[in-house]
Amino acid sequence: MSSFSLRSRLRTWHRPLVALAAANVLWALVSAVGLVVDDRVLVGAPIWAKPFKFGVSFVPYALSLAWMTALLGEARPRLRRPAWWAGTVVTATSAVEMLLVTLQVVRGEQSHFNQGTPFDAAVFRTMGAIVVVLWVAALVIAVLLFRARLADRATTWSIRIGAVLALVGAGLGTLMTQPTAEQRAVGDDDAPIVGGHSVGVPDGGPGLPLTGWSTTGGDLRIPHFFGMHALQVLPLLVLVLAALAGRHARLRDERVRLRLALVAGAGYASVLALLTWQALRGQPLIHPDGTTLAAAAAILVAGAAAVAAALLSARSAPVEEGHGDAGGQVVAGDLGPHGQRDQVVGAGAQLGGDAVAFGAERQQGVVR
Repeated sequence: MSSFSLRSRLRTWHRPLVALAAANVLWALVSAVGLVVDDRVLVGAPIWAKPFKFGVSFVPYALSLAWMTALLGEARPRLRRPAWWAGTVVTATSAVEMLLVTLQVVRGEQSHFNQGTPFDAAVFRTMGAIVVVLWVAALVIAVLLFRARLADRATTWSIRIGAVLALVGAGLGTLMTQPTAEQRAVGDDDAPIVGGHSVGVPDGGPGLPLTGWSTTGGDLRIPHFFGMHALQVLPLLVLVLAALAGRHARLRDERVRLRLALVAGAGYASVLALLTWQALRGQPLIHPDGTTLAAAAAILVAGAAAVAAALLSARSAPVEEGHGDAGGQVVAGDLGPHGQRDQVVGAGAQLGGDAVAFGAERQQGVVR
């Protein structure tokens, strides 16, 4: 794909979301300066750490949605308008949330769980309402993703599963807004702080570098973070498989890549469930007990077996007339009612995949 073609494709991305990503790059840079020049500490962490982490996290989230809404518009033009509006709502709500977080940093107050004054409580309630609207807008985009085939099946399903898991991860944030066991034991209805991200220990204790995740108790921020970033990890994995297809014959089979994408989605969901369970039991990420390790081992073994089965299936895949050779390799053809040509490497078709496919075809002697 030429640089001109790439620039043309990028222009089709959802512009408000791209602008949000650019703004959060600047937000993260400003917050990084704040980390250096402002020595204030809030709840055991540098006061500018939260807007910095939020800014860094919003950049890939916004760019992923900008790309996906563009794919929706190309695959199903009728879905372009609702996808654009949903993406715009995500942009507006995310920007307001960042403004409120930054406002509380400037005031030297805690943004989340803060009921200390009427103003602080109003800020937190506003943020809660904004997150609900953002989640519903992301849900609309996820539903639309199930109504269109965006690229080859592996790419399409990796995006769909990633969108669903990102919704689950975002929804896990509601667990932090509930009173902790310690707060319920005190029974103070007028407590200045209601809720928290730590389980079994107070917020602000010892934590991992950069993330601040608790090293002495459970931390609900871990599954929240892990789930939301499925939106980037799973599609990126499929794009990597597409890039490797030129060197590894089995990956040229579109059905193999689809199976690997589904295995990755199931594995990601399993790890997300494990991380949530571990946090709710008040267990630090870096100090798992025997039960957690056994569950992790079971996920690893099941995942490895599923990956091996998917790769071995390339040998025994049946020949589909007009679609592949005896090895089950997809060359070109019309797969289903969408009438889309499925080339040797379809997963990379949206982001530079033409070059990958061309290289694979030269190795196989395929002429399009």
